[in-house]
Amino acid sequence: MRGYRVATLLVAALGMAPGALAQSVERGLVLRAAPGATAIRLDGRLDEPAWGTADSIVSLTEVVPREGGTPVGRTVVRVLVDGPSGTLVIGVVALDPEPAGIVSFAVARDADLDDEDHVRIVLDTFRDGRSGYVFAVNPGGARFDALVSNRGESQDESWDAVWEAATARTPEGWSAEIRIPVRSLIFRSGLSGWGFNVERRVQRLQETSRWSGAQRDFALTHTSRAGVLDGLPRFGLGLGLSVRPSVTGGLEVPAPGSDLDPSGDISLDLSQRLGPNLEAALTVNTDFAETEVDTRQTNLTRFPLFFPEKRAFFLEGADLFDFGLSLGRDVVPFFSRRIGLVQGTPVPLRGGLKVSGRLGGTSVGALAARTGAEDSVAPGTTLGAIRVRQDVLEESSVGVIATVGDPLGRSGAWLAGVDATFQTSRFRGGKNFLVGVWGLATDRDDLAGDRTAAGFKIDYPNDLWDASLTYRRIGDGFDPSLGFVPRAGIQSWRLGVEFQPRPAWGLVRQMFYQVVGSAVTDLGGRWESYRVFIAPLNWQLESGDRFEANVVPQGERLAAPFEVADGVVIPPGEYHDVRYRLEAELAAKRRLSAEATWRFGDFFEGSLHELELDLRWTPVALLTLELGLKRNIGRLPQGRFTQDLAGVRARLNLSPDLQVTSLLQYDNESRSFGSNTRLRWTFSPLGDLFLVYNHNARDPAGAEGLGFESAQLLAKAQYTLRY
Repeated sequence: MRGYRVATLLVAALGMAPGALAQSVERGLVLRAAPGATAIRLDGRLDEPAWGTADSIVSLTEVVPREGGTPVGRTVVRVLVDGPSGTLVIGVVALDPEPAGIVSFAVARDADLDDEDHVRIVLDTFRDGRSGYVFAVNPGGARFDALVSNRGESQDESWDAVWEAATARTPEGWSAEIRIPVRSLIFRSGLSGWGFNVERRVQRLQETSRWSGAQRDFALTHTSRAGVLDGLPRFGLGLGLSVRPSVTGGLEVPAPGSDLDPSGDISLDLSQRLGPNLEAALTVNTDFAETEVDTRQTNLTRFPLFFPEKRAFFLEGADLFDFGLSLGRDVVPFFSRRIGLVQGTPVPLRGGLKVSGRLGGTSVGALAARTGAEDSVAPGTTLGAIRVRQDVLEESSVGVIATVGDPLGRSGAWLAGVDATFQTSRFRGGKNFLVGVWGLATDRDDLAGDRTAAGFKIDYPNDLWDASLTYRRIGDGFDPSLGFVPRAGIQSWRLGVEFQPRPAWGLVRQMFYQVVGSAVTDLGGRWESYRVFIAPLNWQLESGDRFEANVVPQGERLAAPFEVADGVVIPPGEYHDVRYRLEAELAAKRRLSAEATWRFGDFFEGSLHELELDLRWTPVALLTLELGLKRNIGRLPQGRFTQDLAGVRARLNLSPDLQVTSLLQYDNESRSFGSNTRLRWTFSPLGDLFLVYNHNARDPAGAEGLGFESAQLLAKAQYTLRY
């Protein structure tokens, strides 16, 4: 403890030196960057002389559990820059009076750090309060990055950038150095200051503290509440050209009894800066061998499931294609998985061109791609999308979107739409308030009926009260070729109200009382389904553990028979059910954490029990094991069914730059087992080596046990050359 006090006094003395203290300005707080980034040896220890001369943030403000309180440990942040090399280095000292209590398990890249000690940085490189980049690191050196999306309401965790981080554990806590090449960012030219914010999590205390905008109503990703990183030089970008060749080779047995089939290919990715704030990217003969397989899901609805994009080429700049206010998965006008994947089957991506960035207050994303023919799946075709969004007022925007082409080669396919969002973080003296409207039209030679869709949303997303009203109208002929629309020919209303008090108890951190009602009708106004979600009990404890109980009255009017499971067909008619859910979660700060859910009650004049169990065990820092089990037990007049789905993910975290991940999945509906094992070695910030092994086995009806179906071994190496 004495060492902690001494370290605190030294840190305070450095931070309070003349000219060193971050200053208050009208927009927030200001931290001045200092020269010297190239002199830093990245080891997590801020012991180079340049750190001692830099301006510093000397304290953060507690957000939870006590808004405006003083955190348990001081956090000091400094930033060094170098203009000619285009380098930004962020240094963090995270003091902790009980360093033995630091929670840090993850080592792998892009691990979920929410339930561990970590420091999170946000950069708003356009200083527009609408966009930004997120970088996070935990005491074990695990790195996480994301794009700010939905105007700060969420973040896109699929984005990956070239950057480095190193950490060090000390008797007084831990420290980190983060090096970010500005070539990994798109930024507005001419700015001497970027939006900047820092947030720290102390997991054992469930404590979050922040530099600027330390209010519960706002998230770190609300960059309109960020401070300013000032004193930035004119960064050198060289030619702004990046060349990334990739070589892939492998062996495959595509079917039982097939011969071993060798393969090899070369692909190329190029990117060219068209200025600091705009970039063009070209991909040729694109290969996605390193992409992890989709996690299997069960489906007890009449509508298709949504699987997220995981391919790197499409994830770069994906936030620029966001459309509408929090449309989620109900209407996605441009869904990049339609390119290169047809009903889950890969088709060759011969090439693609993408331009993304910002011109003043205008955001632009444009993409064109050519896919090759795949026998009995799809012909070769050209596809394209463009999205333009213009900033208006202080935090609002208007925009347009358009797509052209069809993955199946059907002619006359296009989509066009417009959206507008009014957003303010200063409603009623400092609350969040948003109103969004949108409209879309699509066509294709084989479409008929109403090919339009429109809607609006009013949203009040704040800490104590969170309320929203949403309306959508989707025409019966609305089927965009490059979009995702699970349900057409409907009108839907959704009203949600959530009251989230934080009682002054020693046991409960926060309570969540929710009522969410939704109703869906056909275009003539006749009801099709309804659902009322009521959560009278949902408490998060000071320990981080959580338990919940809710009741869900719901109804469906089926106009046609519906096969809910293999051989179990629900006849047309009206059905009214009441379902219940019990859920308990052990905080992930422990080496063994778990979440168990039991849904039960009426289901189409019968009963349905849905049992889910998720376990996460980290016996040592090098190994993480995750187990997911799901069982659906249906007992209906039309028949009985039992659906089982099991998944195991093992992560061997040898270092932040070397991981082996294996995902094993089995479900009794397809009676198939699949494994996807990936080794990723980041041998350089600019280079990666992947080894991937896929193995599939199936238990055909009437067979005994699993039989071999296919196997594939792939190796891929890629390296980026920057000029």
